[in-house]
Amino acid sequence: MTDQTLESQQRPTRQWLWIGLSLALFAAIVMLLFDTEDTIDVQAANTSPPPPTVSVVSVAPETVQARVSAFAEVRPRWDAELRSAVSGRITAVHSAALAGAQVEQGDRLFSIENAPYQSAVAAAEMELEQAELALLRAQNNVTIAQRQFDRDETEPPNELAVNLPQLRIAEKTVAAAQARLNAARNELKDAEVVAPFSGFVTHRFASLGQTVSPGDALIHLSDNRQFELVAEFSQSDWALLDHPISGATTDLTQRSGGSLGQAQVRRGGGFLDQNTRQVRVFLDVTNPDERILAGDFLQVHIPGRRIPDTVTLPESALTRAGYFWFVDDEDHLQKLSANILFRSEGAVTILAPEGTGPWRVARTPLASFLPGQRVTPQSDGG
Repeated sequence: MTDQTLESQQRPTRQWLWIGLSLALFAAIVMLLFDTEDTIDVQAANTSPPPPTVSVVSVAPETVQARVSAFAEVRPRWDAELRSAVSGRITAVHSAALAGAQVEQGDRLFSIENAPYQSAVAAAEMELEQAELALLRAQNNVTIAQRQFDRDETEPPNELAVNLPQLRIAEKTVAAAQARLNAARNELKDAEVVAPFSGFVTHRFASLGQTVSPGDALIHLSDNRQFELVAEFSQSDWALLDHPISGATTDLTQRSGGSLGQAQVRRGGGFLDQNTRQVRVFLDVTNPDERILAGDFLQVHIPGRRIPDTVTLPESALTRAGYFWFVDDEDHLQKLSANILFRSEGAVTILAPEGTGPWRVARTPLASFLPGQRVTPQSDGG
């Protein structure tokens, strides 16, 4: 038998030998792992884990003054697009008419060619003098006719005999001539365009040399001395106010909370906004803080009536669903629905729940809270 034949016969035997050795080694490793496995001694405990600690704030029923707040846009009281009242060529554009200029009431803005209006005033003055002359003649005629009848010691048969109709016509002619003269003077005055109130020029429409007609836009002027606000309140907030509120003084704050002075309520209520179905309150700011600008949004705080049996909680104590959790006398958690009255400066005021109080309210309720769950309350002020 050759060497190759012997080698081919011994090869399967070697393979089975290696497989057997591998299995034996694997079994030995498994047994070694079982023998050396760490074990933990588990001992049964007879005591339950301590209840979780809950931060609480102590509150009691009290009488508070309601404070209703809303955001409102600052609007200038006077905001106008000034238009030409006469026709003519613009002969001068004064510096006060340039966009961005701050003007005072009475400042000159535009000058419009006024020669035709000066002529009209002169003609109206002459017409008035003629009418006054005719009135003097009519008065003289009446006087002469009346004296004649007085000398004759007779009564005039009618008004025409003493020229009374002519006198009335002459008087009305004078009045008409005076009215035409006033109109001509007003047109001459309108040829010089002045600022009707103090403010800022936000836009200029007309230019030097441009011919304008009555109704053509010249500039847009926005008041900077007097502002007004329109705040909207829900009907529930409206019920918290101390009516009537006309003349009441309110506080104004920035959105960041900084104080910006006060405003006065001009008028409130009487109708609902057609879009929001809320009550509108109109306020005036006559001496505004220099930081108040038209177009800004400010928060309006209106003092309301005094409400008894209320509880004021931090806003964090309310859940998204409108509940708050409190710890009863046996240190168990209980949940109640909050009847919110108003919110102010990070706090929320609700109607006091039934009972005499005080109540230990969870400052920051957790989603894991369960009614009747035993906890360890930890006071956090209040």
